[in-house]
Amino acid sequence: MTTDMRRAFPRTDGPTLICEDYGGDGPTVVALHGTFGRGSVFARLADDLAGAARIVASDQRGHGSTGAAGSYRREDFVTDAAALVRALDSGPVVVLGHSLGGITAYQLAARHPELVAGLVIEDVGPLMRRPEIEHPVLEVRGWPRTAPTRAALAAAIEERGVPDSSYFLRSAVETPDGWRLLFDWEDMAEVQARGTGDWWADWLGSHCPARVLRGGRSTLLPAHLAAEMVRRRPDTDLLVHPEAGHWIHDDDPGWFARAVAEFLAVPLSVGGGGVTP
Repeated sequence: MTTDMRRAFPRTDGPTLICEDYGGDGPTVVALHGTFGRGSVFARLADDLAGAARIVASDQRGHGSTGAAGSYRREDFVTDAAALVRALDSGPVVVLGHSLGGITAYQLAARHPELVAGLVIEDVGPLMRRPEIEHPVLEVRGWPRTAPTRAALAAAIEERGVPDSSYFLRSAVETPDGWRLLFDWEDMAEVQARGTGDWWADWLGSHCPARVLRGGRSTLLPAHLAAEMVRRRPDTDLLVHPEAGHWIHDDDPGWFARAVAEFLAVPLSVGGGGVTP
């Protein structure tokens, strides 16, 4: 098992970033979660790569323990990620990003190539807009942020048409007055809106090795777009999990860990098995 050390990185030009630093030897991997997430979603990956890689997973602005910020522009997220990599002082790192965190990852590589040794992009492409993506934004304005119990908060979210609220509830904490989410739905609406667009220039703007992971059942990275990402960018490969959806790291953690480990060329710990990519 890894040792989870929560670290704070104070800054003068942005929010204090709270990170889960799982330690370990081997290459440093900065892991960026998607919208509504938090750094701890990568805890299983850190366990599977224990001793072979160091996973540092930040709560990005507006999320988790980092909390709200005054702005959610794309450049804000990229600046935050660059500040974190510099603060780690471990040289260029591999950046793993899921969904919106994946956009931040390849934008970081394009704008600060000296900080990024490689990219692992989980189920997101360079086009996040209609008509290429039917539903690039989940409309969440006005959704409940608190409830008397965790079960009641889950039910309130699922009443909005979400079949499974478990991803959102990873950001739920118990308080003396009940349960609340660590993010604000209005902020999340802005985060999503700022993430929509055509980001081809950023995807093609770096030259480090890259691996794209796609869930075969995902609606956010169509097969043809994933193939085009690899065709147009040198030193890039694509792995597809045919049965996974958008959250590959949850749908098949073993497969996900193997895909990352093979990219890093590091061994897996016991428990990191799964389908060979």
